[in-house]
Amino acid sequence: MTDERIDAGDGVVLRPFRIGDERSLVAHANDAEVARFLRDRFPHPYTDEDARAWVEFNRELRPTSNFAIAVGGEVIGGAGFVFGDDVHRFSAEVGYWLGRAHWGRGIATRSLRALTAYGFERHGMVRLFAGVFEGNEASARVLEKCGYTKEGVARRAAFKGGRFLDVWQFACVREDALRR
Repeated sequence: MTDERIDAGDGVVLRPFRIGDERSLVAHANDAEVARFLRDRFPHPYTDEDARAWVEFNRELRPTSNFAIAVGGEVIGGAGFVFGDDVHRFSAEVGYWLGRAHWGRGIATRSLRALTAYGFERHGMVRLFAGVFEGNEASARVLEKCGYTKEGVARRAAFKGGRFLDVWQFACVREDALRR
């Protein structure tokens, strides 16, 4: 396992998941309000077994593409990339989540800002993008604060919670990020 760390400032660190993170993961991830705007692959309820499987999966991942968001050594969320391939090899989807007790403190913004810089600098990405389910204004604000632009709306593109939702499309390209 790599010990790669990304300093997001104000005591927020993005680092690889490791054995011992499971208890914190469950404490912050096992919340319907956290899972509400995430893909269904993020389980709810979030069990000890889910946390063990996630940590183990990430221990084998090269390069590290999923990071624990940690404050004071405690995992309070996660952020990461899904790297594109073939003609999309210079693009990656970004995603992030944070335990509810830590919402509204700027931690998601600091984490995404650091992850974005890391994607452009360390991985040579040219375009980073994210989809936000309609109604998730907080996540849209985080993206905008980090230099992402709303490119459009994919109508009825997701099925979540028993209904079809629009997905707001956001992206940041390297040239725009370098101008900031």
